[in-house]
Amino acid sequence: MTRTVCSIAAVVGVMLSGSVHSRPVAEARSWFRDVAAGAGLTFVHDNGARDDYHLPEIMGSGAALFDYDDDGDLDVYLVQGAPLASGPQGDPSRAGTSRLFRNDLTRDAAGRATLRFVDVTSTAGVGFSGAGLGATVGDYDGDGDLDLYVTAFGPNVLYRNNGNGTFTNVTHAAGVDDPRWSTSAAFLDYDRDGDLDLFVANYVDFTVEARKSCTDPVGAPDYCAPSAYRPVPARLFQNNGNGSFSDVTVASGISKAYGAGLGVAVGDYNGDGWLDLYVANDATPNQLWINRQKGVFEDEGWLSGSAVNAAGRPEGSMGIASADFDGDADEDLFVTNLTRETFVLYVNDGRGNFEDRRARSGIAQVTADMTGFGTAWFDFDRDGQLDLLAANGAVNTMAAQRGSPRPYRQPNQLFRNEGGGRLRQVTAEAGAAFEPLGVGRGVATGDLDNDGDVDLLITHNGGQARLLLNETGPAHWLTVRASAASGNRRGFGGRVGVFRTSRPPMWRRIGTDGSYLSASDPRAHFGLGDSPRIDRVVIEWPDGQREQWRELKTDREVVLQRGTGTAEKTP
Repeated sequence: MTRTVCSIAAVVGVMLSGSVHSRPVAEARSWFRDVAAGAGLTFVHDNGARDDYHLPEIMGSGAALFDYDDDGDLDVYLVQGAPLASGPQGDPSRAGTSRLFRNDLTRDAAGRATLRFVDVTSTAGVGFSGAGLGATVGDYDGDGDLDLYVTAFGPNVLYRNNGNGTFTNVTHAAGVDDPRWSTSAAFLDYDRDGDLDLFVANYVDFTVEARKSCTDPVGAPDYCAPSAYRPVPARLFQNNGNGSFSDVTVASGISKAYGAGLGVAVGDYNGDGWLDLYVANDATPNQLWINRQKGVFEDEGWLSGSAVNAAGRPEGSMGIASADFDGDADEDLFVTNLTRETFVLYVNDGRGNFEDRRARSGIAQVTADMTGFGTAWFDFDRDGQLDLLAANGAVNTMAAQRGSPRPYRQPNQLFRNEGGGRLRQVTAEAGAAFEPLGVGRGVATGDLDNDGDVDLLITHNGGQARLLLNETGPAHWLTVRASAASGNRRGFGGRVGVFRTSRPPMWRRIGTDGSYLSASDPRAHFGLGDSPRIDRVVIEWPDGQREQWRELKTDREVVLQRGTGTAEKTP
């Protein structure tokens, strides 16, 4: 018997397609509104810069959106940096701490949402202090609560969620520390044994003691390029199923190729049912780690066409957005790069071969002057097509801003999916929230007010975190949360498909990976445009089994419990 299991969030205040927003997109004065300060999300990133030009200063930092207390709304974790130099102004002991903000979402009698964030860092026990870089989220121990992994220039930390609003530092017991310069990380079940493994990208062998001196074109001190240092290998940790991990970097083949890793995305890029990894490397060839099963990966970046540009040169790649943007049921890649390189759109042929369509898609020219970091595919206007965001900020002094306190500021960019593989920049139409220049870094996406549209959390190097609330107007939608009774209980790595009559299916991968140093809402969000009708929803679980549910109501969140749907044969 087909059955839909709905969470509390699906019942309380989520049938709101239009109750909060009153204007359609075409008439909206502003599609997004920055509500961070008014909602109590007050956080300023300290990059640790003290006029020494240590390379880690310009790279951070990231954030995570996750429901740590399982109350149905997304909470916010923001990663803090630290000074690296010696002396009173650069003493690492004076560093701030990363912060966890609990979302106390409320609604009035008319259904209007109010976001209010409360700093619970101390009581939760996640006040990481150090040169933090990024964060990722996953239920590694299979107890149903989302755990937190923080990367840094220096030792990383794994915080186990105790399920009572607190966390415990279990890094040593779990065996997942890495003392090098770690950046993005991702939880995934690469061996399909039912628990989540961990991939950690590492950058270069920079040390404070061996810092090199570099200058800008006019001879002023500036940050060095990553090529001034040697890249270091990533790490792959296999979950032992007892709360600990084993380092399988060498045995898996991950150690055979490495670069200056910054972004990590998870997907089944060759369509064989096993999860692969894509790594964005800075000034070194990007890697497409194809899962050959039996615990072994092989780098197919060069052969797939996704490692270097058309001239055969590696680019300064930072962030990754991985999703089926063109609706052909395979996963495509968008990668942010350095100024003058342009950002790149790699379109998948379904077998893990990629074509560089940056020029044909319309993104090349408008990104040529940008240095991009965090990025995400998300359907901001709920028309059923995935749109695109890029957070931008330079890494070397910009001539026009020389002499200013932060001479690296650039605008963020929003692109609307026009169909047919075309992306049109609509930043100017997005409203005042997109106007301020900043040094954009991390991007995390999720529906923070549970009104059916996707909101944006953007971090800024040395600046204030911004929370852009989506106010694009009414349209139909569906949010799906996958649930299983044991093991990988959130279905990380699985896919959710929404099928509608006379339209191509929409597929979304479940996970928090991608972007840059950041973790997004793992729930699968679908915009349905002007029609709420769907035929069925399919979940392809990480082990390859598929189930379908029919007669689901839309304009709400639904929780689909494994074993309650109808079995469906895998194509």
